[in-house]
Order: sequence, then structure tokens, then C-alpha cells
Amino acid sequence: QVQLVESGGGLVQAGGSLRLSCAASGSILRLNVMAWYRQAPGKQRELVANINSWEGTNYADSVKGRFTISRDNAKNTVYLQMNGLKPEDTGVYYCKISVGTVILRDYWGQGTQVTVSS
Repeated sequence: QVQLVESGGGLVQAGGSLRLSCAASGSILRLNVMAWYRQAPGKQRELVANINSWEGTNYADSVKGRFTISRDNAKNTVYLQMNGLKPEDTGVYYCKISVGTVILRDYWGQGTQVTVSS
């Protein structure tokens, strides 16, 4: 089993910054794609950013130029640096990791609340 622990959420004013962390522990043979999703009230969960094993990244259009995803494989941790936060960035942020070699399994974090006030 794999456990994920998220941290770094909170309340911030518009224009501010937050850094989210998601640390994985347990039976990890290989970490593949690591990602951040978010879910705003009344909306579906959406992909914010992901990063693959070769550190290739992908971002939602709404966060390009403001958010940066990174990973530290030695610590089994993925980060999301969020700058220039807007009220529409408010929501619960979840990390998701893909683990395995031949057979891949996805694991989700418990979620961390990000609230941006105007």
C-alpha cells in the first residue's frame, strides 16, 4: 500500500502565493506520473498540472505562467508552487500519483483546502 500526505493549503489574499506538498510512503517500486487536481464547490475535479518521470510537465490553461509543478524523487514528493493566486483558484487540491512498473496503480491524497480571498 501507498500513503500520501498533503500539506501547504490555507487562506491567502488574491495575488498571494502558496506551496503545496504531497509526500508518498509505503510500497513504492517506481513513481511515474505525479499530478495535482482541484475541485471547486459544485464543480467537477479538474487536472491542474502533472509531471512525468522525465520531468516533462503539463498545465491547465488557467494556471499556466502562475503555477509550477516539481518533484523530488529522493523524497517521493511532488510540489505545486502557486503564485498570483486568484479567487477562482479556490478549491480542494488533491495529489495523485501513479506507482508501479508493469502494472500501474493510482493513489490519491486526502485533499488540502486552498481559499483565495478577493
